[in-house]
Amino acid sequence: MATVLEMAAEIVAAHASTTSMTKEEIIAEIQEVHAVLTALEKGETVESVEEVQEDNVPAVSKRKAFGKKQIICMVCGKGFTTLKRHLGAAHDLTPKEYRKQFGIPAGTTLASKDYSESRRQMAIDKDLAGGLAKARAAKGKKK
Repeated sequence: MATVLEMAAEIVAAHASTTSMTKEEIIAEIQEVHAVLTALEKGETVESVEEVQEDNVPAVSKRKAFGKKQIICMVCGKGFTTLKRHLGAAHDLTPKEYRKQFGIPAGTTLASKDYSESRRQMAIDKDLAGGLAKARAAKGKKK
């Protein structure tokens, strides 16, 4: 069986093959993976990445998180078009809790700018606002 250090090196090599990493990041990751594998070998419990991330330390800055083409989750650093489903499924957070945790204003949308603009344009093309106005007018006449 391979040694713990060899296994750690293989895991980090696989990660580095798909992600660009600096020399310092590779060394730090080898140390982290080695420590986790050693703890697992001894039968000790290991904190998961989510538990470490929950200290209100964002994976990315607010400036980077809200991009034009995608919005990046500040908990795990993954990019999405919208965050609501991901937050509930992966992190068991509501958008309100997410905003509070990272100090994001309540009016800030958790969707990419391109996605919001495409939905807005679709609503204009389908004249959804006109239908809403008609429905409100009909409701007002009933009262």
